[in-house]
Amino acid sequence: MKGLIVASFGRQYSVEIEGRVFSCPRRGKKTDVVVGDRVIVDAECSVIESIEPRDSLLYRSDSYREKRIAANLTQIVFVLAAVPTFSEELLNLCLIAAEDQRLKILVVLNKADLSIETGKARKILEPYAALGYRMLELSAKTDISPLLPYLQGERSVLVGQSGMGKSTIVNALIPESKRATAEISEALDSGRHTTTHAMLFHLGPDSDIVDSPGLQEFGLHHMDPDRLALAFPEFRPHLGHCRFRNCRHLEEPGCALQAALQGGSIGQARLALYRKVAARLHLPKFRKGPSEK
Repeated sequence: MKGLIVASFGRQYSVEIEGRVFSCPRRGKKTDVVVGDRVIVDAECSVIESIEPRDSLLYRSDSYREKRIAANLTQIVFVLAAVPTFSEELLNLCLIAAEDQRLKILVVLNKADLSIETGKARKILEPYAALGYRMLELSAKTDISPLLPYLQGERSVLVGQSGMGKSTIVNALIPESKRATAEISEALDSGRHTTTHAMLFHLGPDSDIVDSPGLQEFGLHHMDPDRLALAFPEFRPHLGHCRFRNCRHLEEPGCALQAALQGGSIGQARLALYRKVAARLHLPKFRKGPSEK
């Protein structure tokens, strides 16, 4: 029987089959199942036999392990707010991961009723809006309606730090979900984890939303280094125009990205971010050779 993973609790999964939800483990005690997966379950609905091919997989990883977030997504909704202070580096890394999986991207600036703080956050986000990323200001506690058109026909995942209001958004969209929320710590300028596991909710016949635990970091060690530059949309018009075909866009002569930087078509901060991530991915060193044009 075919089913859909709607929640993950360690090695136990909630599988939706024809409108009913069953609790099932993965055969062989594997832990490779993730919310959003389409799976095959045995006839007794007691064990997950296999996972059907995925359209996308959003996950993060460091040098030691990887953490899958959700599968078969079409859109990532990155939720941030002026309070507590959000991490711009976390936003950048999530954008790279979303671009790599070819997901639609929406950046939601929540708690927009805090006008002074929101104005400061809006200024930080201006360069991302200039890159073409969709931005939406929202106060989820008072009016969720501006978000609704962006969710129609999509399987979206809410991603962001703790305290940004992801669970508040889910509760506003689906009151019966009763996702736990918590106040932020003004002393620590941070939120507390209230969502401990990912869960998928249906918004309509063709619209789903996944609430995920708050993030404090987002590693990209799983990424193919050769695909990294493609995850920067402003880089793409310049790729393939370097002097050397195997240019890594670090310190090579005749690099088209360096020329684009000097010409003002890409920003210094973005190229520095690329090089920082490339160093973490251990991009192979450039070797001058037969790949020269």
